[in-house]
Amino acid sequence: MYTLPKIERFNQNVLSKYNIYNSVFITLPFDAIDNTGVLLPLFTDVCENGFKKQKTPKEIVEFFSEKYLHSSNEADKIDLMFRFIQYIERQIVLFDAVEDAAFPVVNNMEGRGSLRDIKEKTDALDKREELIDFLENFNVRTVLTAHPTQFYPGAVLGIINDLTEAIRENNLFSIKQLLAQLGKTPFIKSEKPNPFDEAVSLIWYLENVFYNTSGDMVQYLQKNIFNGDSIQNSLIKLGFWPGGDRDGNPFVTTDITLKVAERLRTSILKCYYIDIRNLKRKLTFSGVDALIVELEYKLYRSVFYSRGEIYITLEEFKLKLNEIKTILIEVHQSLYLDELEALLIKVNLFGFHFATLDIRQNSKIHDAVFKDIFDFYLKSGESVFPENYYELSEEEKFKVLSSAKGALNPDDFQNEMTRLTIESIQAIKLIQEKNGELGANRYIISNNENALNVMETFALIRLSDWENPTVDVVPLFESVDDLLNAHNAMEQLYSNPVYANHLVNRGMKQTIMLGFSDGTKDGGYLMANWSIYKAKEELTAISRKYGIKVIFFDGRGGPPARGGGKTHKFYASLGPKIENNEIQITVQGQTISSNFGTLDSCRYNLENLLSAGVTNQVFNKDQNKLSSDDKEVLGQLSELGYQKYLNFKNHPKFIPYLEQMSTLKYYAKTNIGSRPSKRSKSEKLDFKDLRAIPFVGSWSQLKQNVPGFFGVGSALKHFEDCGQWDKVQNLYDNSMFFKTLLENSMMSLAKSFFPLTAYMKKDPEFGAFWQIIYDEFLETKRLLLKIAGHTELMENYPDGKASIQVREHIVLPLLTIQQYALLRINELNKEKTPDENLIKVYEKIVMRSLFGNTNASRNSA
Repeated sequence: MYTLPKIERFNQNVLSKYNIYNSVFITLPFDAIDNTGVLLPLFTDVCENGFKKQKTPKEIVEFFSEKYLHSSNEADKIDLMFRFIQYIERQIVLFDAVEDAAFPVVNNMEGRGSLRDIKEKTDALDKREELIDFLENFNVRTVLTAHPTQFYPGAVLGIINDLTEAIRENNLFSIKQLLAQLGKTPFIKSEKPNPFDEAVSLIWYLENVFYNTSGDMVQYLQKNIFNGDSIQNSLIKLGFWPGGDRDGNPFVTTDITLKVAERLRTSILKCYYIDIRNLKRKLTFSGVDALIVELEYKLYRSVFYSRGEIYITLEEFKLKLNEIKTILIEVHQSLYLDELEALLIKVNLFGFHFATLDIRQNSKIHDAVFKDIFDFYLKSGESVFPENYYELSEEEKFKVLSSAKGALNPDDFQNEMTRLTIESIQAIKLIQEKNGELGANRYIISNNENALNVMETFALIRLSDWENPTVDVVPLFESVDDLLNAHNAMEQLYSNPVYANHLVNRGMKQTIMLGFSDGTKDGGYLMANWSIYKAKEELTAISRKYGIKVIFFDGRGGPPARGGGKTHKFYASLGPKIENNEIQITVQGQTISSNFGTLDSCRYNLENLLSAGVTNQVFNKDQNKLSSDDKEVLGQLSELGYQKYLNFKNHPKFIPYLEQMSTLKYYAKTNIGSRPSKRSKSEKLDFKDLRAIPFVGSWSQLKQNVPGFFGVGSALKHFEDCGQWDKVQNLYDNSMFFKTLLENSMMSLAKSFFPLTAYMKKDPEFGAFWQIIYDEFLETKRLLLKIAGHTELMENYPDGKASIQVREHIVLPLLTIQQYALLRINELNKEKTPDENLIKVYEKIVMRSLFGNTNASRNSA
């Protein structure tokens, strides 16, 4: 029997089931739910027809109220809007669960990009030895971050998990119960989580998804590629930011950092304990039973009675497991060897750390901290720094920093930030003692501008009584200018004898982080992506010159504007001039739950990332090269897009538009994350202080998605107008990198809906500004369809397009309600005596609809 096309599998297993189970809501025994369930489809129709007729959100809401409500006073309208929001929130959860349940059916788990596909291609091309060599040296590292785009509280995430399983089993009774539970469970967090709360939420994914998926993947490769031999390389690594990411988050304290590290260790030991318990039921024969009981006892004490004490070392644990393995092979005919091998693989992957806790801080903070430490040494009379340090040339500063040593005591400093920064370095030491070096061994400098930022941070670490630190200093280059100069900065470091010696101690490896989110915010979509690509080529070349293996760590968000979209295609298209020994990416917010939230989706996406590395370095080695002509065209496109975006960003109405017409300021009021929405505490909005998530998210709430396309249409139009369209067409047809870039931009366009805000074109203050955005949208859409040879956006991804359409249909009433509330807030604020209580009610409507819209998009911020 043939396999149905992907879109048909989606229609049968997602769309049809959603429509069936959605009807169950109306049968639930809740007050007014039947009324809400009947009215909502009518409101959705009124919205759809209203926008087709170019009605405003206010006209749509008022028309619906007059036609369908017994009373159309403001209180009744507000009550109904809140009921609609509650209902739609739960519809989104249902669709998420249905889509998750159908994931392995809609997506071919053994198809292109899978481990099985890798094996079959390897056999066909006779590249087994080459693949084995690659897998012994390659890593995929997914780094979970707690950026505030996950709006579901833990209880709701638990219901989604159970609901997914019930739908997969077609258990209608259980589905009805869970939908009833969903109806009674609050969706809103009563207070902001602290960083430890965020860590606990994300550790759930480590324990329940990544732990088993990673182990299963490596075991498959050992059996089918390595012929049963153990893979010595930790092929899959996990990273973790909650509790360690201090950039702009004053709530991350040293105590929190140490508590998170301890929780990570306890969690992995708990996973091992559960596996040992299961093995104990099987390994009941002589010679191994006593060893298993001993391991169970020591793990139990380490997990449940430890108070920080560990009753077994990692080395002892591995030794005992290997002793059991030997006995099974030599005495018991390898009975249950697979199960034991599965545990050994996980221990090799996760040690006693589970995930590496990264420490991150902003270079601007380091500047102030370093000055404070300089003043301290000057007053103390110690000759660590010369008095004229800040008058020295950069080269002279490097010499001073190279010899800086000390034993700073955080208690000697009154400045809290200085004290916390020194404590964070000391925390790395403590974590390594308990969890092993992989527990915490990276210090990331965000907003890194030059080599001096790195060298001063390196000096801070050595001044913390750590002369030969077992920690990597990782610069994060984000702005267009910093990306342009990144290779020069790294050459300064590579040629410094002290830093070069540090790299020798670190295995001649240097990790460099590149920020897609802030790069796009700074330079626009095309320039950010091309700047990062060029920076990677330059950084690869300079690193190879000095014999250093550079590892790129990409700060990616969910949507294309933040480096998301078809991520694995980017890595498959890099070519030989970009080092690709590891794929390291940040995963955050609702992208964690949508891409890695279930065993199936996690396996699918991890396998695709691994496959991207294999494709680039084994199957398509020396392919995907961009010619000098290709690079010239890409450079021109990026520069044209950059100028268009720069003019737009510098428009006098740019910041006022975001402040007054979008949901930007409401991100700061939501109880979804511990980190503030902007870096500074000033009332005035400064673009430089604005974080990428609320920036991108606000455009997404407007359904304008500016960061994902603005400047693309103007850049392409230049080539069309100059009669050089064939140049960009050839580039699209022959470069996977460029094709992926534009396909991801198409996704941004597909998630845009300008009729929602078309009323703004009549606004006396912002009408012209709105028109600039809309014109660029139309031009980009026209030219992307032209270059792809399509009649509709995303027509080559019919299932993805269908999913977007269903989600957009579900949230259309929410979007309408949100715009109506924003309009009412503006109207009320213009009154002589604004009704503050009513304004607060409408602000609550804006925030509640913001949650639902983001959850429905799954990768909007």
